[in-house]
Amino acid sequence: MILANPGRQHTAWRSCTSILGKCLYAPKTQRRRKHQVPALTHSATLRKEGLRDVLSPDGYEIAWTRYQQFLVDKLNQLTSQTKDENTKTKDLLIKYARDPNHAALFNYASAAHNNHFFFETLTPDPTPIPPTLLTHINSSFSSLETLRSHFLATADGMFGPGYVWLVKRTQSSFNERMKLSILATYNAGSPYPGAHFRQQPVDMNTAATGVTADMSPTGYARMMRGDEGTNQMDDRLRVYGKGYGTGNPNSPPTPRPPPQEAAYSGTAGSFGAYSATTQNTNLHPESRRAPGGAVIEVLLGVSTWEHVWLRDWGITGKRKFLEAWWEKVDWEKVFARSGFGSGGRR
Repeated sequence: MILANPGRQHTAWRSCTSILGKCLYAPKTQRRRKHQVPALTHSATLRKEGLRDVLSPDGYEIAWTRYQQFLVDKLNQLTSQTKDENTKTKDLLIKYARDPNHAALFNYASAAHNNHFFFETLTPDPTPIPPTLLTHINSSFSSLETLRSHFLATADGMFGPGYVWLVKRTQSSFNERMKLSILATYNAGSPYPGAHFRQQPVDMNTAATGVTADMSPTGYARMMRGDEGTNQMDDRLRVYGKGYGTGNPNSPPTPRPPPQEAAYSGTAGSFGAYSATTQNTNLHPESRRAPGGAVIEVLLGVSTWEHVWLRDWGITGKRKFLEAWWEKVDWEKVFARSGFGSGGRR
């Protein structure tokens, strides 16, 4: 982890990053942080020289050292003394992607994971693409140059911050000749299938919530307190008659489960916080992916966040930054993630 402070302020960017780096630093008396900035393979070289032809040392400090520390500090604030304080960022983002009540935790976890993934695939000493990986690139995109052209055009065309990813589809039924695809996500969006859609805490289609169209504010308040019972039903019977809710004025009303049982009474659906699919812990996590979502593995990503490239490349330099970034991709790392070499061939 790098916590070095700049000796002097050269630019407005420098001043901003100084504030960014300091404002969230905890006092020495605070408990030890659980989430920490991960060490990069080439951290010593990058800290001293930056990423030659891509990021200056100052640019690297902004984009990685200070920004990643900011994200980690926020994660520690949000998870301190909770069951999530030791949970990995990828697990956190998938866990809370469908929970709007923890949107901030999802955003910081996803941003930290994405930024680490991006920097982890950079190298000051690039190597040729392994032949097996190149074969799959040619099969999916016709050529490496086509992949480069489409990838950089997608990233350059993104209006706003985000990431562009090279992903591998792992579904056995998918076209074997087109396993690789390009995927774009905005802001703190995640490429992982488990985080492709959000889910409200109660699915109104599959869970008995106890809320009805005719419910009075007083009745709703009783239900939320958990003391709703005969009083509310008596109120309804006095207004609507003893056949309320049945369609038959001479029949007694059909009893509803008490509020504490409502969350467990609607588990037949495929989607929703209380559906059978969600509650079945034996299912593979990918079984809960968004409708139409593909099963993928992420191989490569580039950040289009302005704080990454603006310091060194200026307002109009995004395209040149992307072209320079392409030349520093660690294709050996991409190949290792792909699993294409699992059969013993490179």
